[in-house]
Amino acid sequence: MQRIVLATGNPGKVREFTDILSDLDLAIRPQSDFGVPDVEETGLSFVENAILKARNAAAHTGQPAIADDSGLEVDALNGAPGIYSSRYAGPAASAEDNNRKLLRALEGVPEAERTARFICLIVYLRYADDPTPIIAQGVWEGRILTEPRGDGGFGYDPVFWVPTHGCSSAELPPEEKNRISHRGIALNIFKHQMGLLLDGRD
Repeated sequence: MQRIVLATGNPGKVREFTDILSDLDLAIRPQSDFGVPDVEETGLSFVENAILKARNAAAHTGQPAIADDSGLEVDALNGAPGIYSSRYAGPAASAEDNNRKLLRALEGVPEAERTARFICLIVYLRYADDPTPIIAQGVWEGRILTEPRGDGGFGYDPVFWVPTHGCSSAELPPEEKNRISHRGIALNIFKHQMGLLLDGRD
């Protein structure tokens, strides 16, 4: 079984990765198990930040690493908050702070122009200087509501309307959200790519 470091200390994210990749021959451990410090996300795109995080984890542990970077792009705001989604309202902002700022920025914008999408980029590096990482991208289209709805999920879920299901992301059952979300899509693409890589080593 190949051990891979996941560039996060978030136990929920570790469970999500482990569950979806469970039928691959992988042992996924969070970087917090190895005392890996967080790296400054200085990239100008989701993929750059994911590579920075994976490279940092691989460099500190000497093991293969996976990282993801994700966020929300709103068309009426020229793609904002984008890579700054988690700190849109400031470095110590809560999800509620970010949602309030987003809704204020979209005041008066008609429904048809409130289109948005969640983006997730997953990167796998065999070693810190790996020149050919595996990269998987997931995109989840929707639009921004005028007020929060639902108590589930996290982040921007209460203000993200899912047209295919007629509810906000925060109103979806967790298993359904994981199936259709940007991270779920990216993880399943990554799973396929990783499976081909592992098969090629047999």
